[in-house]
Amino acid sequence: MNGADIRTAMAPWPAWRRADGRLGIRNIVAVAYLVECARHVAEAVAAPWRDPLAGDPGDVHAIGFPGCYPNAYGHTMLERLLTHPNVGAVLLVSLGCEGFDKRRLADAVRASGRPVETLVIQDVGGTRAAIERGRAFVAAARTEIAGLPTTDMGPADLIVGTICGGSDGTSGLTGNPAAGRAFDRLVNLGAACIFEETGELIGCEAHMAARAATPALGREIEAAVAKAADYYATLGHASFAAGNADGGLTTIEEKSMGAYAKSGRSEIVGLLKPGDRPPTGGLYLLDVVPDGPVRFGFPNINDNAEIAELIACGAHLILFVTGRGSVVGSALAPVLKICANPETYTRMADDMDVDAGRILAGAATLDEVGDEIFAAVIAAAGGRATRSEALGHQEFILTYKTFEPIGPACLPSHAKTR
Repeated sequence: MNGADIRTAMAPWPAWRRADGRLGIRNIVAVAYLVECARHVAEAVAAPWRDPLAGDPGDVHAIGFPGCYPNAYGHTMLERLLTHPNVGAVLLVSLGCEGFDKRRLADAVRASGRPVETLVIQDVGGTRAAIERGRAFVAAARTEIAGLPTTDMGPADLIVGTICGGSDGTSGLTGNPAAGRAFDRLVNLGAACIFEETGELIGCEAHMAARAATPALGREIEAAVAKAADYYATLGHASFAAGNADGGLTTIEEKSMGAYAKSGRSEIVGLLKPGDRPPTGGLYLLDVVPDGPVRFGFPNINDNAEIAELIACGAHLILFVTGRGSVVGSALAPVLKICANPETYTRMADDMDVDAGRILAGAATLDEVGDEIFAAVIAAAGGRATRSEALGHQEFILTYKTFEPIGPACLPSHAKTR
């Protein structure tokens, strides 16, 4: 980045200040279904406000929990997501007989200062009536939150997550280490940066422990990775897909080395679990593997499950590194695509924000692409739509999990609420 680019990146941009003081880079109405049986209605309510083929990302997003039986993780996730700083108003869509505690969720959203309404399909007369009522609420809510005040926001206010998906042999050489360079720059400016997942960091635990802010945190990191290894051993399958092998990766350890590169070089200051907000700036590891015995199947059945967990931790936007080529985005927070493979970028440039494959060709250095990723983060935070947003991607999924609370060793000793 040249001097003018750096000054532009450092300039504050407008953001929405929520009642709890947190700052949002988007102003979304979230339509949340509380059981799979209500998903069709929720998506139909949100549909008029998006047009992917016209490049309109839409400001009404449908998310939800598909299970009928209650789950503390599912409730925590939706509560954190619906009170995320990118969310301005909420419509809860209930069938009426599911086990989700809709009153408690509505109370939590209301206490956060957001407009909220609960729509019970069985009570209002079925599909057509529910869609009509839901759309009326959304239309009014969009008008109401459009007038919310904005304030200045800067890099130190950001929470940024990163994942890699559709990885191949180029991911650990170009895209992931370049994302790590961008993370280092953001951390140096006071941002909170979160990398994951422990199931794809097997073999790297000693290196992460050596980077931990305290010996106690280092032990927590090693324990989290050991838990992931045991979990996958019980299932008989690691976080390794056929496409990874087709792309040149040979083992989960080799894949882990590439995934580890996206963490950068900063000191690791904390360990989070889904829904935990980083209390300070700095670099955090997110443990996504459930606690206790194996009960729920694979911890993350696709990349969007991990994205949702990063957003539940407060991530304003997500860096997504792909070698094979992934097209997914997410509801609620922008996803910024970093393509590691130059051949993939040639085929799928319309879905990608950053071409990290130039590094292989000698056309750019890791630092130069890291600077480009950093600039793209600031631009997206300032309101520019990412490619996945412009294409209308709003993928979302939650499954059943269970977690124990993190202990004091997992957080910085000087922690305070962001």
